[in-house]
Amino acid sequence: MILIFHQNGNAEGLSCNKKLERQSIADALLTVANQHPDEFLVWCHAGLKKYLNISAIETIFHHRKIMASFNPGETDFLPDAIGYVEDSPFIKINKNVRYPTWRMSSLVGGVHASVLVALESELVLGRNFDYFLHSLSKIAMAQGLLCYSEPKLLIKNRSNQVVKQTSTEQLFRFVKQHYKPRWVFLLLFNLMLYERRFPFAAFFSALFYRKRKLTPNILDGISVQSSSKVVHRKTIDVVIPTIGREKYLYDVLKDLAAQTHLPEKVIIVEQNPEPESTSELDFLVSESWPFQIKHHFIHQTGACNARNLALKEVTSEWVFLADDDIRFGPDFIRDVFLQISKYGQEVFTINCLQKNEQAIIKKHIQWQTFGSGCSVVKSSCLEDVFFSKSFEHGYGEDTDFGMQLRNKGFDVIFLPKPEILHLKAPVGGCRIKPVLPWQQETIPPKPSPTVMLFRLLYYSTSQLNGYKTMLFFKFYKLQKIKNPIRYFLNFQKSWLQSLNWAKKLSGEN
Repeated sequence: MILIFHQNGNAEGLSCNKKLERQSIADALLTVANQHPDEFLVWCHAGLKKYLNISAIETIFHHRKIMASFNPGETDFLPDAIGYVEDSPFIKINKNVRYPTWRMSSLVGGVHASVLVALESELVLGRNFDYFLHSLSKIAMAQGLLCYSEPKLLIKNRSNQVVKQTSTEQLFRFVKQHYKPRWVFLLLFNLMLYERRFPFAAFFSALFYRKRKLTPNILDGISVQSSSKVVHRKTIDVVIPTIGREKYLYDVLKDLAAQTHLPEKVIIVEQNPEPESTSELDFLVSESWPFQIKHHFIHQTGACNARNLALKEVTSEWVFLADDDIRFGPDFIRDVFLQISKYGQEVFTINCLQKNEQAIIKKHIQWQTFGSGCSVVKSSCLEDVFFSKSFEHGYGEDTDFGMQLRNKGFDVIFLPKPEILHLKAPVGGCRIKPVLPWQQETIPPKPSPTVMLFRLLYYSTSQLNGYKTMLFFKFYKLQKIKNPIRYFLNFQKSWLQSLNWAKKLSGEN
């Protein structure tokens, strides 16, 4: 580990014996990275030197593809307006926990030298260290670099050091260099619409910049082996809610029984809304299974309730949240544990493909959502985490579950291998739904109230407004009202209807 201290835009000193000429911080990082390609490099503002938590560095950077930083202040380098552009959980940062984000900080942070060496020929350095870090993490995140806001980098979060927020001109430049061209126009539109700002000069100057991107697979040569030991007992339970899919569930159980690493327990919650009905899963008792089966038969439908009921029965170190219409190979659980040990994380969503569907993402990346039917989670992470009944029979219970985990400090990592085959059974499952109360409204809510609730809970105001703008344009061609003024007035009513129902749902949970 090598420490690089900086002040006033220049690197001032190193923790190793080598001399450092007065140069920009980004230049200094690249210089030191080439001199020490097997070391972790940690930058720190000189004013925070006494607060740097050196003892935590080894646990924070537990493998080579981790980049982390921390800004304890309320002012971030990029203004909140970046939310008009990016609709992801990586924008609104929870600074109380380790949180996935590409919004890095120059105050304190670190990255492995091998990452900088691999990217050196494609990085644009410049004098603004915050801009350099944001650009690096933004483009490298998609290549498998795991980026975090990490409060443990500082012993105390007390600091007089304040990050200087960038200008509107730099914001437009960043958007042009890191997003599709249309987002520059949408950023201008949203600033005019919601903030009554008219930054035409910044907009036009940004048009002359080219998009930054990396060579595909540029970080694949960097090996990953976490020093964090997250697997101890190596036991796993399986949770499966089911309704009307006996044949498909039987096949899932057969796949589990054929595993080279068997689960300890399979918890099945069978639902049938008919009060006089009985279980249709006779094979649970008529056949012998190499694991314990815990079977609940209930008359209440809803995946949220079913999964919560099952999670209370989990006793193993890990839990596999599975659907009742999936298939997987005999080495599936074994291979999942190999990946868990390799990356040292606690939450994984596994590549789940339909028949003949080609895998698009082939890297381990930070996942924006969460798969409630194809994920493996360490059981200790699930304390006070549940599938919110506010989302029952609607959309978003899985993404809400993922956000609960992120806000407890557990990132969601996408596993490209092993793969799960999703059969999308034509019977049973989520197709059995009650009529929801807002479906009776004269003015239908837009978006769905559960979608609105999720955004109210976890996204910034600018993200919500940016989503509203995009929904307005996308929905226009899908509906019958072609008069723009009538459509706008109708859309506003539907949006307010959705807001009202989302607030009602929030109060019910």
